[in-house]
Amino acid sequence: MTLLLETRDVSKSYGTFSALEGVSMAVHQGELVSVVGPNGAGKTTLLNLLTGLLEPTSGEVLFMGKNIAGFGPVTLADQGLARAFQLIQIFPRLTVWETIAAAVVSRQKKRWVLFARLAADREIGARVREVAEIFGLARRLDTIAATLSQGEKKLLDVASAFALDPQVILLDEPTSGVSTADKHLIMKTLITAAERVRVKGIVLVEHDMDLVAAYSTRIIALSEGRVLADLPPGEFFSDRDLIETVIGKRRGH
Repeated sequence: MTLLLETRDVSKSYGTFSALEGVSMAVHQGELVSVVGPNGAGKTTLLNLLTGLLEPTSGEVLFMGKNIAGFGPVTLADQGLARAFQLIQIFPRLTVWETIAAAVVSRQKKRWVLFARLAADREIGARVREVAEIFGLARRLDTIAATLSQGEKKLLDVASAFALDPQVILLDEPTSGVSTADKHLIMKTLITAAERVRVKGIVLVEHDMDLVAAYSTRIIALSEGRVLADLPPGEFFSDRDLIETVIGKRRGH
């Protein structure tokens, strides 16, 4: 399998506090790798390292064999590594069309084109409608993002990341705050969309163990900044002590 994304012995410290220590992980083509662990385990720090928001204190972060430590999310998105950033919380008054268009424009390097002119750009409009259709939002294009249901908001966040045409996509609890039924709908939509637009790999940070069990190719468990396990779902969920460690602790994130 083609190696897409990896960390090699990565550590991240803030003064005397070690958020991550010696973390090595890899994502290969065709995998959905879930990162799990109790609050404070280092999941968000790891995700921020993978997306270039942070630089490691030591170790390497590589995408397609290239060291990307500290590149930043915009540069990495241009290279094919995208993260869902919950844009509707940043721009709640944009419509669904405008929110997706912002990602499409960014990907096509037309960042300074005004929204008033975007509607006339057939290429952008076609891409926006295509992405909206994939995520079941085609009938909501003129809707203000802040007025969507919670499930639709989550789908819009993920749709914006997919609009960047990534090879690898990083998702931080994309189903948080929605009903159990909607969680599975979102995940199934996400998986279908990934196959349709040929996303090669997915990294999912998720606390819902039902979703982790249902959709993961492999599960990486973190505890106190270290890799506790890196296993396929069957082996992971057969280890009761491991499960207790992952879901049984409650610490500050």
